[in-house]
Amino acid sequence: MDQDPVETPGYDAAVVDLLGVLAYGELTAFIRMAADCDLAPTLALKSAMGRLATTDYQHYEQLAAHLRGLGVEPEEAMSPFVAPFSAFHERTRPRGWLEGLVKAYVGDGIAKDFYREMSALVDADTRAVMEEALGDEGHADFVVQIVRDTIRADRTAAGRLALWGRRLLGEALSQAQAVAVERDAMAALLVGGGLDLGEVGRMFTRLTENHQKRMTRMGLDA
Repeated sequence: MDQDPVETPGYDAAVVDLLGVLAYGELTAFIRMAADCDLAPTLALKSAMGRLATTDYQHYEQLAAHLRGLGVEPEEAMSPFVAPFSAFHERTRPRGWLEGLVKAYVGDGIAKDFYREMSALVDADTRAVMEEALGDEGHADFVVQIVRDTIRADRTAAGRLALWGRRLLGEALSQAQAVAVERDAMAALLVGGGLDLGEVGRMFTRLTENHQKRMTRMGLDA
């Protein structure tokens, strides 16, 4: 990093944007997972999905509290991202419960990987808050077993879910690029953090590689 991130022009606005988009992501993940709990075919799966939703909401609360500590209302920080998130979810509307679980596992995974990359460009206190909210407690691991069981029982499901995973990757990377470029403060943070176009490209390569690992865990071709 070429300079102290706090010295980057518009740095405070970039931090609010980062925390706002992350908070809204956790809030929407909670809402969607909580709603999908009702579709789960067994009580054990309802419980697993409930734990994941609860974790998402706890992360949202941590981020909201930190924003208030900065003198920013969470709703104000999140509002610029409502429309982009709605558009993303409209483009990636799952066809059934299983596609919804895969979306939660790989889609959220791509988003969190992106925010981890961005966390390297902020100050230590902000990074600590982001890393706590991005923590992987393994609550989504149940999705892996569900997908593996499904494709063992129905081999045609593997191809369908692999295509779905590739679509999610493309949409999620486009969403990440839009967030990074269209918000002036975050674009300035990327440049001020010393990332040239080559490093930005390598960052998106890492996001793709991590996605491929998640797909492999589920027994799907990336």
